[in-house]
Formats: sequence, structure tokens, C-alpha cells
Amino acid sequence: MAATDLVLRFVYSSNPNADPRTVNILQLTEGSDSDSPIELYKFHHPNTGLATGVTSIQRKNMETQIWENAGQIEWTSNTNGAVYFGGVERVSFRELRKAKKPSSKSRRFRVNNSEYKWKVAENGADLICVSDNLTNRGKTIALWTQEMLILRVAERAEGFLDRVVVTCFLNLWFKRLNLW
Repeated sequence: MAATDLVLRFVYSSNPNADPRTVNILQLTEGSDSDSPIELYKFHHPNTGLATGVTSIQRKNMETQIWENAGQIEWTSNTNGAVYFGGVERVSFRELRKAKKPSSKSRRFRVNNSEYKWKVAENGADLICVSDNLTNRGKTIALWTQEMLILRVAERAEGFLDRVVVTCFLNLWFKRLNLW
């Protein structure tokens, strides 16, 4: 990973009554004069006590400083549902966490005509997302560090940042449920 990476910190609510699917994601500005993080994403899931419901996803437009709808996650259970990216494109959890084989330890997703996969790092806690295309196979595009709750995203993945952030979020959710 490089100095040009986008560095995102996941901040979960300290409120014991908040649903664990509620998280703010802050962009950290490493090496800049300002050490104050910038809110970039908000995932909000109302605490209904049910496994079902809708998690809204908002992304801050850095040019206008206005929060915009980046999509939503519709949960039909703790482990089933769909993501609506930009409120338009519907993608099932199954398509965002596809295993190549039943014994597979990685979870794949597609963006346009490219395929990427998340895999659990050797330490068992962190996640790594790599390209699975012929020209860039094995190149890391994102790295989740569990101890610091940090997602580092390579500059070349910024064009599909929503997809990387949401698939990381979903994979963390499934990992939390011991359902990798």
C-alpha cells in the first residue's frame, strides 16, 4: 500500500443501544497540516431489535460538503439481503460475497467487468482485498486492520470506493457472526 492510499477509520457507536450495523467512517488525512478526520460515510441502521430492516448509506460530497445517498442495505435476515448502490443497482449479499468453491476462504465481488476478492489475513483478524483480473492478479486494493479499525484503500480503487467500503462492511458483519 502507498502514501496515496485513502485511509478510513470505522467508528462504531459507544451507545450500548445502537445497532452494530451503525457506523461512521472517517477519512484520515495522513501527513497533512490538519490532523482532524473528515466524515466520509454514515451507515445508519435503526435499532428495532430485529435482524431485518434497512441500513442507509450516506457519503459526503467533498466538493459541496453535502451528504448524499450512496445506497442502502436491505436485510431480510442477519445473513441475507441486498445492497442498492446509489439507490439504483441491486446486488444480493450472495453476489457481493461469492465463494469460488464451497471450501473457499475468499469472498469475491465484481465491479464492471473486473473481479476482486476479500480474504482473511494470516493473523485471522485482518482482511485483504486483491484484484483477481489477469492483468492485476494479486495486487492489493484494500487492507482492513482490525486492531485499529482502519481500511486502507489504494488510489486505483477510488473509482469504486462505495463497493469496496460496503463489501468490507458486509464481510466484517459476517466475520463477527463467525460466518466467513
